[in-house]
Amino acid sequence: MDENVYIPRLLVIDKIVQEAPGIKTFRLIFNDKTKANEFSFKTGQFGEYSVFGEGESTFCIASPHTRNEYIECTFRKIGRVTTALANLEEGAIIGFRGPYGNAFPIDEWNGKNLIFIAGGIALPPLRSVILSCLDNRADYNNISIFYGAKTPYDLVYKYELENWKKRSDINLYLTVDPGGETKIWNGSIGFVPSIVEKISPCHENSIAVVCGPPNMIKNTFRILRKKGFSSENIFTTLESRMKCGFGKCGRCNIGEIYICKDGPVFTAAQLDALQNEY
Repeated sequence: MDENVYIPRLLVIDKIVQEAPGIKTFRLIFNDKTKANEFSFKTGQFGEYSVFGEGESTFCIASPHTRNEYIECTFRKIGRVTTALANLEEGAIIGFRGPYGNAFPIDEWNGKNLIFIAGGIALPPLRSVILSCLDNRADYNNISIFYGAKTPYDLVYKYELENWKKRSDINLYLTVDPGGETKIWNGSIGFVPSIVEKISPCHENSIAVVCGPPNMIKNTFRILRKKGFSSENIFTTLESRMKCGFGKCGRCNIGEIYICKDGPVFTAAQLDALQNEY
């Protein structure tokens, strides 16, 4: 019999990392080893994470598909379910449905320059792509990462940012919003789109992947196009409006498409066709 898509798999919280105020990362392993061996996902897909008796929330899978012994998710404590998740400790069991959605076509990016651009809590959806590409570093040309948050304290994955900063095969540009700088910050100050405009990454043989608040995405798209990037070579991922995961609840539709089924990964060209809806 086919597996019931409404019944979640059971995952154990193997590790918890406090990334920033109100933001945690869970490393999750399958309670059932058979299920673990059967499970796979693609870079860019998402899942439904549940606390029994409280409900479920939608997050991307923040770990790379190249490391299949676990999955990771990163979330902000903002509502009933995420508060219940945040109150759990290592060893607790949660539910997981997925993976759902499409994926980033990273196999088509071989030999290209990759530019990742993220703001705030939007780095987790790109982390899966970044780490997948870094695990196969020889397949890609130059890799640049632009990332910013309101303050230095709000930057997530600080331990990985430090590692990326030390690597000679990554160009890392970190920034904090104007007014968000503190005594511990000696980096760039400015909104992420303005830093991208200042650095002006080359569009030739390049792919740009953008994730952040809607205004940040739109401003970054505009700047990238001004720099010569085609809309087909600009990608983003959308997940904030999703609920059920497979197009039944109707909460994530934009015009005639469903983000959960047709996305969450889209090119700027695809979003242009939905301009009146998006």
